[in-house]
Amino acid sequence: MSSGTGRRRDEGKRSSSGTADAMTLARSSSPRLSPDREMERMGSLSGLKDGNLGGGGEGTSGVGLSSLIFLGTGCSNTVPNARCLIQPSDPPCAVCTQSLYVPPEKNPNYRCNTSLLIDYCQDDGVHRYIIIDVGKTFREQVLRWFTHHKIPQIILTHEHTDAIFGLDDVRIVQSFIPFSPPNDIDPTPIYATKFTMDSIDIKFPYLMNKMWKEGQEVMPIAQLDWKVIESDPDKTFMASGLEFVPLPVLHGEDYVSLGFLFGQKSRVAYISDASRFPGSTENFISKSGGQLDLLIIDTNSLHKSLDAVKRIGPKQALLIGMTHDYDHHKLNVLLAEWSMREGIPVQLAYDGLRVFIDL
Repeated sequence: MSSGTGRRRDEGKRSSSGTADAMTLARSSSPRLSPDREMERMGSLSGLKDGNLGGGGEGTSGVGLSSLIFLGTGCSNTVPNARCLIQPSDPPCAVCTQSLYVPPEKNPNYRCNTSLLIDYCQDDGVHRYIIIDVGKTFREQVLRWFTHHKIPQIILTHEHTDAIFGLDDVRIVQSFIPFSPPNDIDPTPIYATKFTMDSIDIKFPYLMNKMWKEGQEVMPIAQLDWKVIESDPDKTFMASGLEFVPLPVLHGEDYVSLGFLFGQKSRVAYISDASRFPGSTENFISKSGGQLDLLIIDTNSLHKSLDAVKRIGPKQALLIGMTHDYDHHKLNVLLAEWSMREGIPVQLAYDGLRVFIDL
């Protein structure tokens, strides 16, 4: 595509100061955050639209590191908040109003529901893909950042709408032959707890596996391969060749959501939709396999998130789950000061951010 080709020319472009594209990570087993400059979208992200990640889709051999692509970094209500645009305050919300004149792909304050695409490059150069959460904005995220011919394996953190309401769109983009029997649809593995699956069965009964009567003709709706996982760090599971450790966290007072620990060469912890850590989970992260390379953590409460960063002590951290109370540029200035003081680089992530890392 001409648009994709044009964007590839910008890939790796440097500013007049010689700084690489904003918020990329150095290509090393111990990645380091580069300065937060103009927060322009990386040209390499456009590669998702033309197969640049793996040369044409999952299973294609390619040279390079794994990467993490942030499909969404916002709260459940997303940003801009609809109320701020329909019933603007006086003065108007600066973060939400920005969406009226800055395109989403150039606006780090435009935030869809939290979702992460993991591009896992195996030792043989073959790329595999995993998506964590498919929320209410999943369709928009797919169209903007990820248009491979099929949706890869999916992991769900919990059963709230901001994590699962894109499941109906998953069936739309599945690879199958029209009007063929359901078994001809290429199954999409989905990993979730039994509690989450039971909730999905109520919300989307047509997406769950059913026993059909012998001889009954059915229209293909979806072919999802549901796989039960446990809320137990000792019960690891494999997805697209990558091992994941479930990390139970509290979302509210007593509701359990899951974060995940993954990566052998570089260790990453992804914690979305969490109000606090059980002590056992925090201890597991801190003591499992040495220092954490990258902590991706929810900003349900900024000071609590930063306290958790200090306690866990990762090499660096990225914050997700932001509301319209968080202005990307202004808060990153404050976070830069905090990082200098505490010795741990911390910044806000943004939709479309791609982090190169050796998993």
